[in-house]
Amino acid sequence: MTPSRPLYERIERQLRARLDAAADGDPFPSETQLAREFGVARMTVRAALAGLERDGRLDRVPGRGTFVRKAASARPVGTLLSFHDEVLASGRTPGSRVLEAVVRAASPEEAAALHPHASSRPADVVAITRVRLSDDVPLAVERATFPASLGALLDADLETGSLHAALRRLGFSPTLGSSLLSARTADADAGELGVAATTPMLVETRSIADQHGDPLEHTVTSYVASRYTLRVDFTVSAPAPTADADEAAPRVP
Repeated sequence: MTPSRPLYERIERQLRARLDAAADGDPFPSETQLAREFGVARMTVRAALAGLERDGRLDRVPGRGTFVRKAASARPVGTLLSFHDEVLASGRTPGSRVLEAVVRAASPEEAAALHPHASSRPADVVAITRVRLSDDVPLAVERATFPASLGALLDADLETGSLHAALRRLGFSPTLGSSLLSARTADADAGELGVAATTPMLVETRSIADQHGDPLEHTVTSYVASRYTLRVDFTVSAPAPTADADEAAPRVP
């Protein structure tokens, strides 16, 4: 006889079917409600929910409750698209919560990216830090910096508007970019994102040039890994032939 599945696994399967039929953002019952519904201890429910949370199917927001999360749409890494336009393209409503919007001295990394030919004295930058939202759900903390000459960006709509659209209105077109991807935990950003400090984060460090090839933007964006996906397309290169392979290859007379 095949041993029966543990009770928490059977509950998890039922909850997954319920999630498949739900819409993104729908409220989900609490542990207490589910324990009452299935007639089990909260610990059993917690074990059933663990896999769903790990797969990004559920999102617990402190003070608000638990919500259904459909799989995040994948952004092609090779595409230069603003967060605002990206969220609109997914059929959702973009938004931001502004944490900082100032002109300040550049960090060494920011100065190297935006003022590569400047003197040793740190240059100033326009620094705009925002929590980026999709349907009011916080997806990322974005720390964007621009040359100090673009101070007019501080007058743009930083909560519901697009900074790239504001740049174009000022005569600058984001044209060419490069990104580095890394990972960390949420740490100090946890409170703004409504996640635990140990939550995995996907970090994209991006530099963008304008239509003239001049540095325009340097941004570090930390995404909640379970709420955001990047897609990488690639080709597979054959290894270069080695001397040993050449010697082993049959000779053609």
